[in-house]
Amino acid sequence: MKPQPEEVKTSKNKIQAQASGRKNRIGIVTATDSKERSNGQLHIYDGEGKGKSQAALGVVLRTIGLGICEKRRTRVLLLRFLKGPGREYDEDSAIEALQQGFPHLIDQVRTGRADFFTAGEATKFDASEAQRGWDIAKGAIASALYSVVVLDELNPVLDLGLLPLDDVVDTLASRPDGMEIIVTGRAAPFDLIEIAELHSEMRAHRRSDLAKNELASHTSSGGIEIYTGEGKGKSTSALGKALQAIGRGISQDKSHRVLILQWLKGGSGYTEDAAIAALRESYPHLVDHLRSGRDAIVWRGQQQPIDYVEAERAWEIARAAIASGLYKTVILDELNPTVDLELLPVEPIVETLLRKPAETEVIITGRCKNYPPYFDLASVHSEMVCHKHYAEKGINLKKGVDY
Repeated sequence: MKPQPEEVKTSKNKIQAQASGRKNRIGIVTATDSKERSNGQLHIYDGEGKGKSQAALGVVLRTIGLGICEKRRTRVLLLRFLKGPGREYDEDSAIEALQQGFPHLIDQVRTGRADFFTAGEATKFDASEAQRGWDIAKGAIASALYSVVVLDELNPVLDLGLLPLDDVVDTLASRPDGMEIIVTGRAAPFDLIEIAELHSEMRAHRRSDLAKNELASHTSSGGIEIYTGEGKGKSTSALGKALQAIGRGISQDKSHRVLILQWLKGGSGYTEDAAIAALRESYPHLVDHLRSGRDAIVWRGQQQPIDYVEAERAWEIARAAIASGLYKTVILDELNPTVDLELLPVEPIVETLLRKPAETEVIITGRCKNYPPYFDLASVHSEMVCHKHYAEKGINLKKGVDY
């Protein structure tokens, strides 16, 4: 859903106040009008829905991309709890793509066993593995060598009682300036949420029985994922899926081509720019990218002829790309608000998704006020719900993480 005009006016007033040198600033400020914040932020992605680890990897890619653009070294630690050997995980291929594309920038540590267990089934080994991972995390945080530390599945480790919560909270609260820490997993504890600057919940939506019956008659309609909502993590989750596709191609010695199509994003200066640039630099023959739209916000009731032309232009490319089967992953970024603004009809989108090749996965992102019919075709529908955001406290956005 697009912001209302009065919200834009308020935002402009805040930026003007910042530019004039006022000390008490509130709200989001832009890169060109502000100094980025010096303190790194603590992000928490939790909830039952899909996209938590993907969003973390998307932020990692974005940060690396900005480091490349600015010709500075950006190191990342991926510390994965409860993900021991003997089992494959969704993000394995994405991490393989990161490590091959940026071999000197990514460190990875895995701890735990591959089996699922409850708190009552936890063993001494589980506790010792959790402590081993946490000791590594504490050392990495204290060293200040990393720009980003991802603590994947730390939330369920804490929920299982495998680590002392007080120690974790104290350590993360006293992290070095400039270090971003991303914590993922279900059941984030209240004390951790209290010290976090960002808390985004991935809320799962289930298909109706009618939608399941519709899907059953179309064997090719699996592999459709939709990420929507007001919270952070939609486009970054899509970028995580792009990494997964490339990584699968590497592990299978095949070409897994990715197409990233973006609507309503003409001009420059968008959150995903650095991440996409990094992908295309490391995998130039595997990633294609197209942006459409004008360099302006499109308001409901104020659409211009060029908005329809640009939306249709991108959709024709998307339709042909999906039908061709040449791409293993097609990302339709901000398609949802484009449809919500009635810049595109829904019926051709539904028909294309129903007829897509079985091996092609389609990722659709963006907010929308009304769910269009193609939502019923999704095998995954995660709504990003924003419970907490540092911009609400007047903290400036940081390059490589927020924009």
